[in-house]
Amino acid sequence: MDSVFHALAHGARRDMLARLAGRELTVGELAEPLAMSLAAASKHIKVLERAGLIRRTVDGRRHVCRVEPAPLASAAAWLRFYEHYWTERLDALEELFRTDPDREDR
Repeated sequence: MDSVFHALAHGARRDMLARLAGRELTVGELAEPLAMSLAAASKHIKVLERAGLIRRTVDGRRHVCRVEPAPLASAAAWLRFYEHYWTERLDALEELFRTDPDREDR
């Protein structure tokens, strides 16, 4: 799971995953909107591959990438376990604002 969160920690990799959610893309298509070289995009793709988040297939000279959802499901399940902690905190904050007599918007 560490490799999944490491891979998700970079904005370019999150962008790549988001675009791959819609369809398979080549390495060039993944690199194009990110203003980076193919070599830099390939390094990001390798991080995503090592985390198991994407799979790359080679068809001649074309390298096609697609999302592998299982690691994301595992990460989401791990986060859901802790969700009640931040929900409780947000509920307490909301209650504080609701009952604060010093609020100016009343």
